[in-house]
Amino acid sequence: MKPIINIYGAGIAGCEAADRATKCGARVRLYEMKPHKFTPAHHSEKFSELVCSNSLRSDSVTNAVGLLKEELRRMGSLIMEAADATRVPAGSALAVDRELFSEYITNKIKSNPDIEIISAEATDIADGEMNIIATGPLTSNAMADYIRDSLGCSSLHFFDAAAPIVDFDSINMDVAFFASRYDKGDADYINCPMNREQYDAFWQALTTAEEAQLKEFDKKEQEKITVFEGCMPVEVMAKRGYDTLRYGPLKPVGLVDARTGEESYAVVQLRRENAEGTMYNLVGFQTHLTFGEQKRVFRMIPGLENAEFLRYGIMHRNTYLDSPGMLDSSYRMIEKDNVYFAGQMTGVEGYIESAASGFLAGLSAARSLMGLSKIEFSRRTMIGAMSSYVSCGGASGKFVPMNANFGIVEPLGYKVKGGKIAKYEVVSKRALEEIDAIKEKYSI
Repeated sequence: MKPIINIYGAGIAGCEAADRATKCGARVRLYEMKPHKFTPAHHSEKFSELVCSNSLRSDSVTNAVGLLKEELRRMGSLIMEAADATRVPAGSALAVDRELFSEYITNKIKSNPDIEIISAEATDIADGEMNIIATGPLTSNAMADYIRDSLGCSSLHFFDAAAPIVDFDSINMDVAFFASRYDKGDADYINCPMNREQYDAFWQALTTAEEAQLKEFDKKEQEKITVFEGCMPVEVMAKRGYDTLRYGPLKPVGLVDARTGEESYAVVQLRRENAEGTMYNLVGFQTHLTFGEQKRVFRMIPGLENAEFLRYGIMHRNTYLDSPGMLDSSYRMIEKDNVYFAGQMTGVEGYIESAASGFLAGLSAARSLMGLSKIEFSRRTMIGAMSSYVSCGGASGKFVPMNANFGIVEPLGYKVKGGKIAKYEVVSKRALEEIDAIKEKYSI
């Protein structure tokens, strides 16, 4: 009889953990509260629903998340398999069709004979059994209370925001144009150019627009709100200064309108949301404005004056652990060796980072349950660097969520000629050599 692991949550991390655990020879009971109960941000009954964006970011190994994706590909990641199978054009980035991506993973999980799906809200975990908690940044109140009170885990809250989506047919392409920055990759982004007068009017409207009221269950946390920098609402970013957007998501550099041969004062980019190209999301426009204000303000963007919004931006609470000293480098609780965590609850930030934590938690839990040695991923790999950051934290100060980045990777110890890209090529080569060695040694 194969040993059993209980996994709570069928999001990105939970599905990756479940798939990996079964590949290691374990059986899985996968608890998922949908469709009986939904979080404020989720709407689909399928597993691994993408909420904030359909982009999985850069696909180049000289980019930190690109390296993480390649490490997971080589390890046979279900999430990367699904992403590659459902990708849509997005220049040098990896973007997916959300519906097809979620459907692909759901079908894989449901057809796995070693995974039993239990459609119910979990409010605790099984004592004396192996468990992986991957309930996500929107963990239900009951489970969050259990984690805090019964498992002794302190938790923090911050607010996450998602960008609106518009109908392609409603975009004025006489004004907007297709291009990728510096002509890198295919011209897959729609660009809405602004002159200084248009930007000034837009900035004034954005910084004075009405924000949505917090949901009742979040009002008690209002005093504790921390906005994660990587998913900051566009109106919050705008209020930091007149030029903040022009040096951020509205940066015009490298975006030349072939019709004029010029760069604009500011440029709003839209990225393809689905394979058919019928939907586009506003890049960097996560927001907490009311729906009416979103329609009014965002229609001030040249080319979007008649935009039809297929989904307005939303903002919701996220929950994550104060993980350093609580979790080890395999995402296992230091005080309870039969409890692992995975996903954004651990303090990793981003879809691919969540997949990586699920992969390592699933791999480690299964091997521990079967009496096999622990596989160590060093900080020379991005998988290991992320788990090390979560278990040890930064150099100082309060623990905050972290995306994959080269700053947390073990330094080379020597200089590389040719600049930053050349250096990252060497770092990535070193990481992938270690990944290949682990894969061969342990037959992963």
